[in-house]
Amino acid sequence: MNKTLKIKKLRENAVIPKYATNGAAGMDLYACIDKAVTLEPGKLLMIPTGIAIELEDSSLAAFIHARSGLGVKHGICLSNGVGVVDSDYRGEVCVGLCNVSDKAYTIEPLERVAQMVIAPVAVMEIEEVSELSDTSRGSGGFGSTGKK
Repeated sequence: MNKTLKIKKLRENAVIPKYATNGAAGMDLYACIDKAVTLEPGKLLMIPTGIAIELEDSSLAAFIHARSGLGVKHGICLSNGVGVVDSDYRGEVCVGLCNVSDKAYTIEPLERVAQMVIAPVAVMEIEEVSELSDTSRGSGGFGSTGKK
């Protein structure tokens, strides 16, 4: 099932995302910045990618994930956990980063700052009800199934 992701450069120095390996699920997103910026510990920063995308249909969305190396080695994560680019959005894809480490981190121009995964989404019809069906778990939430 090959589909096409249309990508438009919004700035001349933008880098078109690419898959680093044949088995990669996510394509790398690059910082489209003119000069290095430093992300201080505990701070947030919005990094532009210089691109906009067009997904083929509303059953797809682009999900922005942290790069594991930045997260594990430097404490650089996404400020919103996972970014979602809806199929009808045509603006610039930006990456919100946060520094959860105790050291400043400098983001260089054209550095890979996140990865984008294209995945199907289920758009549901919404129905308000007065009761939900019962399950063996019921309303048991966080930690209700035990530690192991």
